[in-house]
Amino acid sequence: METKIEGVTLHKLRQFHDERGKVMHMLRADDAHFQKFGEIYFSCTYPNVVKAWHKHSEMTLNYAAIVGGVKVVLFDDRDGSSSLGVTEEHYLSPENYYLLTVPPGIWNGFKATGVDMSIVANCATISHQLDEISRLPFNHESIGYDWQLSHY
Repeated sequence: METKIEGVTLHKLRQFHDERGKVMHMLRADDAHFQKFGEIYFSCTYPNVVKAWHKHSEMTLNYAAIVGGVKVVLFDDRDGSSSLGVTEEHYLSPENYYLLTVPPGIWNGFKATGVDMSIVANCATISHQLDEISRLPFNHESIGYDWQLSHY
């Protein structure tokens, strides 16, 4: 699926339901968009909590919301990028089940939506390394994103 930021991809994921429950596919080694495996972790976030901003210099992120919902926000400040200065939002949940792939160099974060804890799975291309991640506060003026809920 199309995204506004260069290198970011969105892939519809499949779920298989039966009387016992369901299986939620996320990422397979034979998927055309699979790069490599570094680690998988689950980020549990309370309602209305923002986990932002961070960007990786080497790691590619592969996000899927497996419980609850999240608003994932991306900001591109990469020199030479065709999408320099672009901000985009993606809403992920089991009901809107997608794999969001975020390449290195993109500021990202997410906010849990709804009334229960959300769980986001990340199948990263490398193991977590403190020296390849940068962080900013969720309200940092260089990005200027308003995390408040908008009522149209």
